[in-house]
Amino acid sequence: MLFNSVDFALFVPVIFILYWFILKNNLQSQNFLIVVASYLFYGWWDWRFLSLILISTIVDYSIGRALETENNQRNRKLLLFISLSINLGILGFFKYYNFFLDNFISAFSFFGTQIKADSLNIILPVGISFYTFQTLSYSIDVYKRKLKPTNDFIAFSAFVSFFPQLVAGPIERATNLLPQFYTKRVFEYSKAADGMRQILWGLFKKIVIADNCAEFANLIFNNSAGYSGSTLILGALFFTFQIYGDFSGYSDIAIGTSRLLGFNLKQNFNFPYFSRDIAEFWRRWHISLSTWFRDYLYIPLGGSKGGNIMKIRNTFIIFIVSGFWHGANWTFIVWGFLNALYFIPLLITNNNRNNLDTVASGKLLPSIKELSYILITFSLTVFAWIFFRADNISHALNYINGIISLSLFTIPKFVGMGKALKTIILVVIFTLVEWQGRDKQYAIEKLGLNWNRTLRYSMYLIILSAIFWFGGEDQQFIYFQF
Repeated sequence: MLFNSVDFALFVPVIFILYWFILKNNLQSQNFLIVVASYLFYGWWDWRFLSLILISTIVDYSIGRALETENNQRNRKLLLFISLSINLGILGFFKYYNFFLDNFISAFSFFGTQIKADSLNIILPVGISFYTFQTLSYSIDVYKRKLKPTNDFIAFSAFVSFFPQLVAGPIERATNLLPQFYTKRVFEYSKAADGMRQILWGLFKKIVIADNCAEFANLIFNNSAGYSGSTLILGALFFTFQIYGDFSGYSDIAIGTSRLLGFNLKQNFNFPYFSRDIAEFWRRWHISLSTWFRDYLYIPLGGSKGGNIMKIRNTFIIFIVSGFWHGANWTFIVWGFLNALYFIPLLITNNNRNNLDTVASGKLLPSIKELSYILITFSLTVFAWIFFRADNISHALNYINGIISLSLFTIPKFVGMGKALKTIILVVIFTLVEWQGRDKQYAIEKLGLNWNRTLRYSMYLIILSAIFWFGGEDQQFIYFQF
């Protein structure tokens, strides 16, 4: 079930009414409703893969219970190993089996040995990377005794399968989300209204910005050999705003929907394209994943405590693993490698935590210095996105080679330039709105709250009208494939 579908528009009100009006006085029944709704939401896509969510739920619930009573450190490590093996084994099979098989065959072919092995026609379950990492965080935190294991299977099932963020995050920590299933929720109008505003802005990001940009990004990337360097640059820019509008739009809808049900999820995007260096960018982009890798991989590897060699090693590991997390393709690994290269100079010079505040805080415009840093960081990010979007390494290199030519200084030309110009105008307006709200949880969080009701609701109507009038051709959320 897609957030931008009629099905979801009907699904949420039904759940909302049952949740707040029929079951409002029974916490256990509310949690059970969330489990049923979540399984229905996921099964709408393919009911067969519900078994994978159920397996992860049962395994980690059982592991958590066992860890509570087990004091022998060797046995505790064994229990954690079982959890890691089962969860990562399932993820590895569905997501990486064919990748490793194909590369294994290619490696032997390079040395003149032919191996015959058939790839499997494996369907990648939607959201498997997200809920796998979410349930793993529970087992690891229980193992480290940072979290007391739950005895409530329904609450734990709701935590693992919570439908607003099930298939594309944010990746919630058990320490934040799980306790919310134990506490009686009371309906708050202000929280629900805020959730609706965030859903509205998320839909605008997805339908107006991402879907329109996707049309031209796909056109240019899929036919890159025939376009000028200036057109290829424009294609990379279209994808840059597509992936941001698509993914952060999903997160906004997920967080807003959660607030309708009385839950608070962590912010997943914090205006990353206004970052002044790559370190700041990664504190603001896909926050739930970057902090997951920081806490469960980077710090256990030693973090930044050692010398420069250890810092460099650990940085490459987390960025390359992060790239590989996104998909079974060398393009994602190169994308991760590039970001590591961007990040390391800041790390070894101890400048990776220079920009912890909001850019141009309290000011209308950034300084020339701030603007130059933003543009440099943005340009590096756009370049890396080329590898992320390309079909393979060869495609990415040819795309970059096409940019580096005299045709870079020509006027972009491709079919649909008039519609593309409309999209560019929409992106500019969108960027200005994001800039004015860059110190908030989302761009329109406080916009119009002090206006009179007529003006405020007129703004909402304008955004809603823009979704219907300027919405692009329906595109699947990019991160569903991860």
